[in-house]
Order: sequence, then C-alpha cells, then structure tokens
Amino acid sequence: MKKTPLALATIVSLSLISGYPSSSSAEKEQLTIYSDQEEMSISLVGRYKSEAALDEGGAEIVDYDKKHQRTFVVNGADQSLDILDLSSTTENSKIPLYKKVFLKDIDLGSFVPGDLTSVAVHPTSEYVAVAIPAEEKTAKGMVALFQTNGEFIKAYEVDSLPDMVTFSPNGKQLIVANEGEPKDDYSVDPEGSVSIVDVSKGAENASVNTVEFSSLDEKKIDENVRVFSPDATPAQDFEPEYIQVTPDNQKAYISLQENNAIAELDLETQTFTSVNSLGFKDHSIEGNGLDASNKSDEVDSKPLPVLGMYQPDGIVLYTVEGENYIITPNEGDSRDYTGYSEETRVADLERDTGHSIKLDADHYKGFTQKQLDQLLKDGLWNEEQLGRLKVTTANGLNKNGEYEALYSYGGRSFSVYETEEFEQLYDSGDEFERITSQALPSNFNSSNDNNVFKDRSDDKGPEPETAEVGEINGKQYAFIGLERQGGIMVYDIDNPEKPQFVTYFTSRDFSSEDGSVKGDSAPEGLKFIAAEDSPRGKAMLLAAHEVSGTVAAYEVENLSVEKKLAGTVREETASVVTKVEKNNVPEWIKYVYEKLGIKQFNSYNGESHEVEETNK
Repeated sequence: MKKTPLALATIVSLSLISGYPSSSSAEKEQLTIYSDQEEMSISLVGRYKSEAALDEGGAEIVDYDKKHQRTFVVNGADQSLDILDLSSTTENSKIPLYKKVFLKDIDLGSFVPGDLTSVAVHPTSEYVAVAIPAEEKTAKGMVALFQTNGEFIKAYEVDSLPDMVTFSPNGKQLIVANEGEPKDDYSVDPEGSVSIVDVSKGAENASVNTVEFSSLDEKKIDENVRVFSPDATPAQDFEPEYIQVTPDNQKAYISLQENNAIAELDLETQTFTSVNSLGFKDHSIEGNGLDASNKSDEVDSKPLPVLGMYQPDGIVLYTVEGENYIITPNEGDSRDYTGYSEETRVADLERDTGHSIKLDADHYKGFTQKQLDQLLKDGLWNEEQLGRLKVTTANGLNKNGEYEALYSYGGRSFSVYETEEFEQLYDSGDEFERITSQALPSNFNSSNDNNVFKDRSDDKGPEPETAEVGEINGKQYAFIGLERQGGIMVYDIDNPEKPQFVTYFTSRDFSSEDGSVKGDSAPEGLKFIAAEDSPRGKAMLLAAHEVSGTVAAYEVENLSVEKKLAGTVREETASVVTKVEKNNVPEWIKYVYEKLGIKQFNSYNGESHEVEETNK
C-alpha cells in the first residue's frame, strides 16, 4: 500500500475543520487520521461523556431520532437510557444531555432488570425500544417502549437475555434477538430465540411472538455450523446476537457469533428457514497473515497454520442494484464458563485436552506438509511464535483423536457475503493489522483499557466489533469499529466483491505518560446520519465507546475537488486558524497545505496566522 506524507495526520483541535465552536479544552482533543488517498474528510465535532468509570459500559449502543435531532444511548453503568440533544452544543463542543431515564424509575412490576443492552428508534412514530435482560440472565427479559422525550409507555416480555432490538423498515415489527446464554455452571442453558413484536396497532397495543430454533429442520443447518456445548441441542447452542432486516420487510438475518453462522428468518411466516456457516479463514495464505504473539518485540504479521472462525457480533445489510449483501466485522468470541470452556492456548492444547497435535497440510493452502514439519522443528509452539495464540478445543480433532488443524477466534477483518447461498465475496485479509501497525506503530494491537504494545496479538488482534453503512454523495461506505485498539476503518463498498480502503481514524489519545486511557476507546455501536437528516447539514457518524463511556460525533465529507450541489458546482472556502512557533512547523502540515492549495506561512514568529483554502 503506497503511503505519502499525507498518510498520517494527527489533528489536535476540534475546530481545524469548521465544526462545533472550539475552546481551550476542545483544542486538546486529538483525532488521528490515516489514509493513502484524499477521498474523505473526517472531523471530530462533538463528544458526550457519561462520566462512568473506565470499562463500566457508560456508552454502548446508540441510535438517532432525526425529527427531534436526539441521540439515544444505552448506559449500562448507570442502568439508564441517556437522551442527548444533537441539535446544539455548548461552547466546548460537549454534546448536551437532554434527559436521563433510569430503569429504577420505571414500573416493571415484579421484573428485576439486570442491564440495558440495545436501543432502536422507530422509523416513523415517536417512540424508541430498549432491550432489558433480567438480573438473572437465564430468566425471561423485557423490551420497554419510551416516547422520544423519555416518557415510559409500556414493556413487553420476551425471551432470555434480549441482546439487540431493531425495527423493520416499515415500522410494523420490532425484532428482538434473545441470546439465551447459559448459567456460568451450565446448570441452565436456555434456548436462543428471536421475538417478533407486532407494533402495527401502536406501542400500547403490541403483541409478541417468540420464534425458536427447535422447529427448524436440522437439514437446513449447514454442516460446518458449530454446535459444541456439552449435551446441547442446536436450539440451545444457537445464541442470537444481532439482527438486520431486508428493505422489503420480508426477511431478517441474525448473527450467531459463537456458532460462526448467520440464521435466516422469514418475517411473514415467522419461522427460521436456514442457518448458514460463514466458513473458516485460512491464515496460512499470503495476505491473510496475523500477528499471533504478545511476547515478541516487533510487529510480526505473517502467514501461520491457523484457521480463523469469523464469528461476527454486529452485522449490517446493504443493497447494490437490488441485491442484498451482509457485511460482517469478524470479532470472534469463545465460550469460557466455569461449567465448560473451549478456550486454551496453542502451547497448552495437548496438556489441557490430552490430545496430540498433528497438523495436516490438507487444511492449509499456504503450506506443504514438509513446510509444516519444518515450522515445528523451528519452534512453532514457542511463545514468540504461535504458542501464545488462543484457540478452541472444540474444533480440529480427526477420527484418531489428533488435532490436525488449529482454530482461532475471529478473522481480524471484515467480510462481505451475498444472501442467496451465503458465499463470501470478499474479506479484507490482514489489512486491518497492516494499517494499524503503520498508523499507530507504538500501540499496535493494544487493548481498550491499556496502551500496551501488542497486548491483544495473542487473542483476537484489533477485534472488529461493529459496522455501519452510509451513503455520501452517491457512494456507499462501510464504517467498521475496532473494539480493542480503537478507531474506525472506512471502505468504499460500491462493488461488494472489491471494497477499497479509504481511511482509518481514531479519537483515542495514546499520549498519556502514565499509560492511562484517554479520548474515545472501544467503539461498540455506530450510527450513520445522512446529510439530509443531520443537524449540521452534512453526514455524521456517531460512535458509542463502551470502555471510555463516551459518544463521539464525527462529521464525514467527500473530498472531491468539485463538490456538486443541486447539479451545479459550488465554491467552498474554509478558514483554518492555528498557531505555530518559529522554525517548528511539522513537515506533514506543510505538505497538507501545499496539496490543498493553502497559502504557505510567510513567517513563523509565534503569532497566529490565518490561511484560506479554496476548492473550485
């Protein structure tokens, strides 16, 4: 990937690109942007701070009400629904809180809530839905409906551990993913399910039908779908995580993360029609490599004899020329309970299971058997190589009781699938690790609660968590949030078979000397706001960050030289004000000014200089 001096820019101000008014505090905010082209402009224009402690879930999922320009945020730390006013900001670019709705203030009868997990805004009516699991997670949960001003309407019982809610495009159905996780000791393992709430007669007159997998013909389950918990039926083993509905309101697609699968649900007959395996990623192929150790001293992404289970959590559906496609951010997840755990490290696999490892080259396109045997002689199981990588004990055994293949969690990538046969059309390979290693080399594969170099290399790397799709000036883009290292990848997805990397940006700040986490860390939920629905008249992206407990508002623009509005070419002029010290102007700033046609500074005497950018 060719890089130029423009490739990496750290902007230390919320107002370098005209946006929300700046102040002395706002000028300290940091946005790092990395790109090999000048297609898109990203600016951080506002932030909401929940004031929750680090890693307490102060901001998890976010949605937007375009009519009132309000943002709804799931705050697990306070067990509240935080309603933000996105129509205006204070002078220091803080997004103001409109109202905070606490679960404890809602009459839910004898139901004892344990958390909030998801929020969705109705597409036309003025109310929102919130998923509320029970304090005992294996018990039945609730979905609560609120007016957009926060007033409680009514709650409806759904199944165990409701994890995600969404409305059908026509607004007639509210669809709830009930994850149905087991108790930690596995004494109770509820069936996963999807509840369909008919809201066509209004929020106060809804009815609920819960659809289970037990009625699905097992012939409709792909043979590579993982069903592996002790003594579990497929219905118990399937754990719905996330839902996407087709534009015609006919079908829903549901991610089953631990099962490495996506289920198809017919919304008219309200029955499951299939469960589709997402396949496995061959990390032995060039371009599919990974950095597998947190003990080596350098970035070392390379092909290795490992098969990755894609295992997406959040998914997003989009349409090109009438065809539906699903984007999967390939996070990965294991079952790790006291009653059953599939998780171990490569170096411990034989000891923990009593089964030997005998890798078979038939599983790996990148290595011959001779090459595999040589890798073993060269210390493949050492902790600086593959020994530290976390893998599953549940996959890879042959009929002789030997592990002939190793299966790791997640793909460290995003993929695109068509929805007829669920064929994978594209995977981003090792691009995420290659890009982040260049953008933030000192903090490559750090975790979301520390700044340690390569802390997550032995787990799931950058851990792509969530995705969103948005259209800007007629072009469709995918935004993929990285849960661990942080930041958001942007790809042009107009061609589902050949997405193109556009930019990577992050408002996480790694500059603290004591290693503390600053800025926005761990994007958990994304919401794209089209320009016509935005309070600013330009497209925006909202990102709820779970660990930092913040919501970041980014403005997103296409940077074409000619920007067309209503069929005509308009001239845009933006003023950029900065302060520089004599002989101390970074080379990348000079380069940016030159490429953007900005007048060069004539003197550097410590005074502020105003420069004008004009695009025609």
